[in-house]
This record gives sequence, structure tokens and C-alpha cells, in this order.
Amino acid sequence: MNLERVRIEKIVSGALGLARVEGQVVLLAGALPGELVMARVTARKGRLEGEVETVLEPSPGRVSLPRGAPPTMDFGFADYATQLTCKQSIVQDSLERIGKLEFEVLPTQGSPLEWRYRNTAQYMVTPLGLAYRERASHDAKVIRDDPLVCEYISTGIQDLDLRLLEPASEIAFRASIETGEVLVALVGIGKSREYYSAREHLRDLGVTGVSFAFASTTGRFRDGVQHLWGAESILERYGNFDLSVTATSFAQVNPLAAGKLYQRVAELANPGSSVLDLYGGAGGMALHLSQKFESVTVLEINPESIDRGRQDAGRLGVLNLNFVQGDASRLEKYPSDVITVDPPRAGLSTDALNALLRAQANQVIYVSCDPGTWARDAGKLVRAGYNLKHVEPWDFYPHTSHVEVLSVFEL
Repeated sequence: MNLERVRIEKIVSGALGLARVEGQVVLLAGALPGELVMARVTARKGRLEGEVETVLEPSPGRVSLPRGAPPTMDFGFADYATQLTCKQSIVQDSLERIGKLEFEVLPTQGSPLEWRYRNTAQYMVTPLGLAYRERASHDAKVIRDDPLVCEYISTGIQDLDLRLLEPASEIAFRASIETGEVLVALVGIGKSREYYSAREHLRDLGVTGVSFAFASTTGRFRDGVQHLWGAESILERYGNFDLSVTATSFAQVNPLAAGKLYQRVAELANPGSSVLDLYGGAGGMALHLSQKFESVTVLEINPESIDRGRQDAGRLGVLNLNFVQGDASRLEKYPSDVITVDPPRAGLSTDALNALLRAQANQVIYVSCDPGTWARDAGKLVRAGYNLKHVEPWDFYPHTSHVEVLSVFEL
């Protein structure tokens, strides 16, 4: 490991500063464009990377991290305006370097709330307090407050008696910013009856519902969930609709920002009779499209999301929305004027992308949580004959390196 004096050229994916050491690219955590820094640099996995040790010439956008900031705040050393500018640059860099495309990326759409925007959080339960796992390790960082979670979760954290949560190893919260209701999932091993004391403690604190999730080695909440008490779901406002969420289901954690993006997708969609929504989840985006099109089909592989989406559509009286369980690569069964896609971080699979190209929809609206895989797919869509019409970063996660991308392609 060497100590190097370098100038930061730009910010790339992961909010990493790009600099050069003897002509070699080095990626540094904790840096901003234009800064002169001293950094500890090491060769790892065929590239140079490291962390800033001392800032010699700081950016005007640099700020101090809040005391006790959780490890999730990996971009909290920049003020919010600088974060938004950097996220635009990250998307632009990904499009040019990975997608090999020249197109002007619009300014980043900021989150309606800079702080207290998350309606979901999951923590380790340790003898010293609730904790996050440190990045790239299994070490626990105890938190006294989490400035990114909404006030209803923050208050709940302060009131907990951790001794009464035993034998839980983790605890997951889902709150409704709209109603103030809170659901909790206790995560651990053993039988559900071992968590009855914890259930009673949470009920006494005013929690709306409690469930038990088996600690999983295969992924988040994949080994089963048991309802222990109270409500299984609550309503949260996403754009034009109140949608059901649970403590363990997937839903966007910044409902105010996600709702605005859903509204924007509906605005950008060209007029037509039908829409196919791939990776549509419980239908948050599809519900907004249903106000503009005669028919909307959601193709989603997760049965829990489909059940929740159908229930919401029924409760809301939306009759032109159809949920189908299936893989995105089987989209040819549902010819549509417009296709929307919101895939996982890995982007479109080869089969799904090939099926999308064969479908020849007049318009493809692609929402992504990963600029790198989005840029890869964008390049393939354009080289297959689509024209890139719109690229707009969205910030769902202030003070973190994550950025969403909303893009439009047309034949």
C-alpha cells in the first residue's frame, strides 16, 4: 500500500473519484471532482484502488459527515447539490464509457426529502445496540440514530429495549410516511413462539404488526415469514395511489421520490392502447400507466408481489390492469405499443433483451438502479435500431452513492 498525492478528475459509479498514478487509473472512496488529496493506494483484482487519507485542496461542495453517520452514508461527505451533480456525471460517464453512446444526460431529479426519507430499515441486534454491518466486512457499527430513516422508525429505535428482543439477531422496520404506522419483522433462528416476549414488547410500543422471518443464508426473507400479531400490511402513498406494503416485501424505500418517478413515466409514455410492464413488482408504475392506456399487463416472477398488486388493483377499482406471473423473457405473449422495464441490478438478461428486441415495441421506457448495467443495455438497444430519446437520473437515496436512471428509447 502506497501513499500517493493525486488530483481527482471525475466521479464514476460507486461515487468513486477517478485519478491517475503514473498513468494508471486509480479509484478512490471519499473524493470529489477537482480535489487534491493524499490517498492510500493498493493494487487489488487487477486495478488500483484506495481511500482518501488527507484532503489538501477540498471541493467547495465538501461537508463534514454527521457524527455517528451509518456506513450507508457513503456519499455524505458532499453537500446535496454536489451529490446531484455528481450523480448526473456518473450516469453520463457510464453511458459514454460502457454504452459507447453520445447523448446529453439531464440534471438529476432530487429527492423531495434530503433527510428522513427511508420508510424501511434493517439492523443487526447486538448487545451494544442496533447496528449496521460495515461495508466489505462483517463488523458491526452501532447506531444511536439513523438520519436517513423516517421519524416513525427513528422514534421506534430510541424506545426499544434490546434485551426484550431476544433471541432475534436482526430487526426490520417498514413504516408508512403517509400514516405513521410501523410494521416490524424479527429475524432469527428457532421457533416463532420464542419471539412472543419480543412481540409483546413491540405491541406495547405501538407497533402496528409483528412478524417473524427465519434467518436466511440464501437471501433476504427467502426462508419463510410467519405472522405473529396485528396487521400484515399497511398503506403507503406512491404518487397517485395508496399501495400496500409489508415488513418483508420489496417496495421502493423512498416513496415520495418513487411516486414522482412513476408519474414521470406516465407522462413520457407515448399514446397507445396497451403497455407491458416487465419486472413490474406489485404494480406501482403500472397503476400510473393504467390511467393513460386501455390495458396494462404486469409480467412479474414473484408471486407475493403479484398477489399484493392484484389486491391493490381490486381495492382501487382499477379494472384494466392484468398481473401475470412469469419470466420477462416470455414477453412475446403480450404484444404492446409500449414496454416498460425496471430490472434488478444485473440489468436485462440476454434472453430478456433478445425477446425485447424481437417485440419491436414502438417505445421502451427503461428504469434502472444501476448505471453500469443500464448503459450496457442502452448500447445494445441503440445498436439494434432504437433511438435514445431521454436520459434522466433520479435520486432515491440522498447521501449514498446509489442513483436511478429513467430513459426512453423509440423506433
